[in-house]
Amino acid sequence: MIALVKRLSAPLRSRKAQLALAVRVTVAAFGALAVALALHLMLPLWAVLTSLIVTQMSVGRSLKTTRDYLLGTVGGAIYGAAITVLIPHSGEAGLLALLVLAIAPLAFIAAINPSLNAATVTAVIVLLVPTMHHANPLDSAIDRVLEVLVGAVCGLLASFFVLPSRAHSQLRASAAQTLELIAAALSELLAGVTRGRDNDALHALQDGIGAAMAGLNATGAEAERERAAHLSSGPDTGPLLRTVLRLRHDLVMIGRATVVPLPADVQARLAAPLARVSETMSAYLRAIAEALRTGVGAPAIWPVQTALQAYAAEVAAVRAEGLIRGLPGDVAERFFTLGFSLEQMRQNLKDLERCVAEWAEKSAGAAPAAEE
Repeated sequence: MIALVKRLSAPLRSRKAQLALAVRVTVAAFGALAVALALHLMLPLWAVLTSLIVTQMSVGRSLKTTRDYLLGTVGGAIYGAAITVLIPHSGEAGLLALLVLAIAPLAFIAAINPSLNAATVTAVIVLLVPTMHHANPLDSAIDRVLEVLVGAVCGLLASFFVLPSRAHSQLRASAAQTLELIAAALSELLAGVTRGRDNDALHALQDGIGAAMAGLNATGAEAERERAAHLSSGPDTGPLLRTVLRLRHDLVMIGRATVVPLPADVQARLAAPLARVSETMSAYLRAIAEALRTGVGAPAIWPVQTALQAYAAEVAAVRAEGLIRGLPGDVAERFFTLGFSLEQMRQNLKDLERCVAEWAEKSAGAAPAAEE
């Protein structure tokens, strides 16, 4: 029985962040409906829907969503009430014309600034609800703002106090995942120097890294929003994000340098030291990803430096023996680009080591409330 419970609970333990979000959303919706009913708001539905919208995975994302939704709602309510009161209309034709006037300019503004999407919906509600409930347009606008305000407050309170999740914690996990993808792609690319590439696998890895980088940057923006609001004491996210991006650029350069295998005689000389470089760099990237997840200090980088020194020594020997002189220009260019790219990656891994050390120090000194 205990073993069965452990097996069933294992998937849930791996999804703690998602379970916490589900609990927050449920609490926010329950609270929004209770408050809306207590205040006798016209449409409690909008309070509940707003609470669902603003309760996000992290506090930083909830803050941004709440700000955008409230700005859009207030702007849409003011505009919808103004045209309804100031432009006389009667009958279905007049209502349809007013509907066009309400939607067109706000939809244009939302297309320019998507954060104001709520304005169009709010203006339509303010315009049409009075026709269904025989209410005053101004009262409809006020009710709409109050409904959204109730939902936003309940959503924010749930985000702050119900199993709160900080974007800084999520950033560590997201950066670790990206570094693991970079490690896998690096192994595949360096293997291509001697045996050719599995292009399908490589494309899948590159696509995964691109998606991971987009998510990492979004989470970084949320983490900085928390820092600006003094909701988190985590370190500045900029150095970590820039270093991961530079490692991504190194990977692109290595990909261009390894598009086809090197000549057989050069391969034979470089295969062993390059395999060691691939092994140590990939292992270091995975180890530093684990260090980010757990908040411990960065692992030692000396194995990477030792492997690169051995590779550089073999490259120097190959050049001294004149094996590069007879190669076509494009092949020689790829040969030298590979060495330059690996050296750039070594320097960026040193920067990453400093970033991870700083994050470990900040994590150790941060208040427990600042983490998940």
